[in-house]
Amino acid sequence: MKQPPYESISWQEDHLVILDQTQLPLREIYSDVNTIGQVWDAIKKLKIRGAPVIGIAGAYGLYLGVRDLESKNFTSFNVELNRWIEYLKSSRPTAVNLSWALERINQTVYANKDKDLEEIKEIILKTAKTIHDEDKRVCQKIGENGVKLVNKRANILTHCNTGGLATGAYGTAFSVILHADEADKDIHVWVDETRPLLQGARLTAWELKKAEIPFHLITDSMAGSLMNTGKVDMVVVGADRVTANGDTANKIGTYSLAVLAKENDIPFYVALPLSTFDLENDTGANIEIEEREPEEVTHLGKTPITPKKTDAYNPAFDITPNKYITGFITEKGIIEPDYKKNIKALFN
Repeated sequence: MKQPPYESISWQEDHLVILDQTQLPLREIYSDVNTIGQVWDAIKKLKIRGAPVIGIAGAYGLYLGVRDLESKNFTSFNVELNRWIEYLKSSRPTAVNLSWALERINQTVYANKDKDLEEIKEIILKTAKTIHDEDKRVCQKIGENGVKLVNKRANILTHCNTGGLATGAYGTAFSVILHADEADKDIHVWVDETRPLLQGARLTAWELKKAEIPFHLITDSMAGSLMNTGKVDMVVVGADRVTANGDTANKIGTYSLAVLAKENDIPFYVALPLSTFDLENDTGANIEIEEREPEEVTHLGKTPITPKKTDAYNPAFDITPNKYITGFITEKGIIEPDYKKNIKALFN
């Protein structure tokens, strides 16, 4: 499959280049990122967003943080490394790929602690590039596995953005859509706008336009009516963290879709790489939910849409209990219930 005609993130000689997702769809702006602080800011402000690509950005950001360190020994270097790791983790705590990527680098560094510090820095950069390349291959495999679940002329409902913007390439749930289109399944996509930041309206619609896949944009509140009138054949979403029992944290509004799909006997799938599983947490009750600024709810961009001083609650994610999920689409295949047993088996 051809890669999308855009890259959400790339490494260019000695710095990162990101496609600023806050500017889409009106402007396609690529920005240079040269410091760890700029990486933290880009993740926090959603210039980079989507669990897999956040992990990729964090890995490169860690290298940017340590490359100019003048530590005299591994111990002092390691102290600074771990300080930068905790700093990057704080940018978006719910998405597990970020901590996964940073801890993977941390373990790799420790395994090479006897080497020269300059060599260790290069190992960090090499590991970041490996994580990036692996994600591209993984996302393609997710699509190849998921396309088997898509019937001819299926109407697929999706939420938020799960495409190449959110990953190294192809996407997760979006990769399933891309592969179904390439397989001439004559699909149609319903795109939730995804309030409050409109990732569906701004980003998924933009990617579907680029891919020339038929779609209609809907408000989030229309999904239930569409399901009830037989206009939705399956729901496919991504994930930011999945616990050992299959409870899933994803963009706010996902839980509602899952309940509606269950009520209307519609398959509800979550597409994700294995790196998004958090086996150290048994249930979704243990997941920290990021709460963002109320202005994202009370404003559209910089334009207020509420009376002055309106209080707003703005959790970025919700938890979908495993009982509402038909299956997980991963690079190693489809996971079906019993989730606690079958997720564990995938890692053995």
